[in-house]
Amino acid sequence: MKWITREKIKVDRVACPWLIKKFIDCDAEFIFLPHDTHWSSITDGILFDVPHCELGHHGEDVSFNSILKKYKLSEPALILLGEIVRAADSRPSDPHPAGEGLRWIAGGFGKLGLTDHEILEREFIVYDALFAECKHRLNPP
Repeated sequence: MKWITREKIKVDRVACPWLIKKFIDCDAEFIFLPHDTHWSSITDGILFDVPHCELGHHGEDVSFNSILKKYKLSEPALILLGEIVRAADSRPSDPHPAGEGLRWIAGGFGKLGLTDHEILEREFIVYDALFAECKHRLNPP
């Protein structure tokens, strides 16, 4: 399936593809379009993290949270990771403290001069590590 979002990816637009590839569509193809794209005219693919889409920001939820809800992904470690992504990508009323570090990491990747696909390739390991830490924090040995 084609998954379509805005170019120049940062926190949510990296976290969502990680979530999609790991838990929803392992064969997902990601397409990054300019911010001024007329999103309502796109019918060949699933939109995420673009204005006025189902899998976007709603209230304090970011697109990662919307995807968790739509696909009924309720694993506690994913919910915790969603809190971190929300804190890094927006300004929620009660941000998770790890969000600021994730915001810095995403900002750094954006400054490396990589393409969006190169950022996904390199940054997925960050989300693998965060997810592992979330699982560990919720179920310590």
